[in-house]
Amino acid sequence: MTRLDPNRHWQRLGPLAIVLFPLSLIFRAVVAMRRAAYRLGLAGQRRAGCPVIVVGNITVGGSGKTPLVIWLSEWLRDQGLHPGIVSRGYGGRARHWPQQVRADSDPRTVGDEAVLLAQRRGCPVCVGPDRPAAIEALLEHTDCNIVISDDGLQHFAMARDIEIAVVDGERRFGNGLMLPAGPLREPVSRLNSVDFVITNGKAARGEHAMRLRRPVLVPFSGEGEVRDIEQFQGVRVRAIAGIGNPERFFGMLRRFGLEVDARPFPDHHDFKAVELHFDDALPLLMTEKDAVKCRRIVTGDVWVVRVEAQPDAPFVHRLSKTIEALTQDGKQDG
Repeated sequence: MTRLDPNRHWQRLGPLAIVLFPLSLIFRAVVAMRRAAYRLGLAGQRRAGCPVIVVGNITVGGSGKTPLVIWLSEWLRDQGLHPGIVSRGYGGRARHWPQQVRADSDPRTVGDEAVLLAQRRGCPVCVGPDRPAAIEALLEHTDCNIVISDDGLQHFAMARDIEIAVVDGERRFGNGLMLPAGPLREPVSRLNSVDFVITNGKAARGEHAMRLRRPVLVPFSGEGEVRDIEQFQGVRVRAIAGIGNPERFFGMLRRFGLEVDARPFPDHHDFKAVELHFDDALPLLMTEKDAVKCRRIVTGDVWVVRVEAQPDAPFVHRLSKTIEALTQDGKQDG
């Protein structure tokens, strides 16, 4: 049986979207009432003892949040700050939350994205469904003085100082409908209330642009030289991706001239060794997020495709001014 791909039917106003439209109206009403409850003070918010930056989106599926969070954590350190990261820990099966995350943590316990974030920047990471509790644990056990929330735009119990919404420049907002008839978690009008809208790809008016720098291929084994992706131009490869938008990953590889045998998997897929065993010698390419889950189950000619985000200069300038004002206010309050 062919698995239904929601990303595909969410891109158009097809029969399935029409059937599900009444449910999307109910979902929209619930979202509106929930947000109003926090805005009116009927539901409580918990404020951290330091500035909190939320990097999220209003759609389901991959938009480029994680590369931006990695860039942001490095940029904040360059400004002399000590950032920490909190996340939901999606896919993690820990019995107790929150969980501090290290580079060698088990992704089955704390989630794949959390381990990737800990590996890439050595930045303190704490995960849990209750993000305010994760922030409290982070501040208790580390020296961080500013927190980045990877996702959490809709986690209104967590007070925040800056909201950054990331938009997929290719899929945008799909058919423009709320879940389950479309990909929207919140109405598009929600973007009017955030501090920054940054688009992974071509930006529309009022948005900032973010591009992904030329990828490099890192040996999965950790041994050998890092290669520029152009060294694989014309080479037939097999690529796997268990992310929110696998086609973006496969399309990127093809744009750089690779001949791709694409194998998509569901987001946050828990890979099994048998799924990564092939009866040929094709190089196997995977995303960084998938690589953290495959450390003990794959060998051979395997490469991890590493990408770096680069926001446009106006975004960096505006963010710098906002952070400066925020930290200055904190010093005066102290």
